[in-house]
Amino acid sequence: MKIAKHTDLNVYQMAFKTALEIYEFSKTFPKEEKYSLTDQIRRSSRSVCANLAEAFRKRRYPKAFIAKLSDSEGEAAETQVWLEFSLNHNYINKVDFEKLNQDYNNIIGKLVIMSNQSEKWQV
Repeated sequence: MKIAKHTDLNVYQMAFKTALEIYEFSKTFPKEEKYSLTDQIRRSSRSVCANLAEAFRKRRYPKAFIAKLSDSEGEAAETQVWLEFSLNHNYINKVDFEKLNQDYNNIIGKLVIMSNQSEKWQV
């Protein structure tokens, strides 16, 4: 399969799907978390996708490509931290936490592979 745009990337599809799941979970967070945890976890999960889209468009510039992949990886890790807080405060259950956390581990792994094999993405 030829990858013509960022939405064709499996890692992008995974990140987008997971961000949508987080959005749904965060609807149940307490109102006092609206401008803190809810906002932060939504922003970081969406930012994984946004940075990946930027990386894909910058793939002709190896350093910029890797930098944006690194940003995406960092946002995925940040999302994992917010998931830990959500679990700690009993806003999500252990099963949902483990599934989402594993999804982000998989996303991070794919981003690392892309970074380590950046030459394969050159246009």
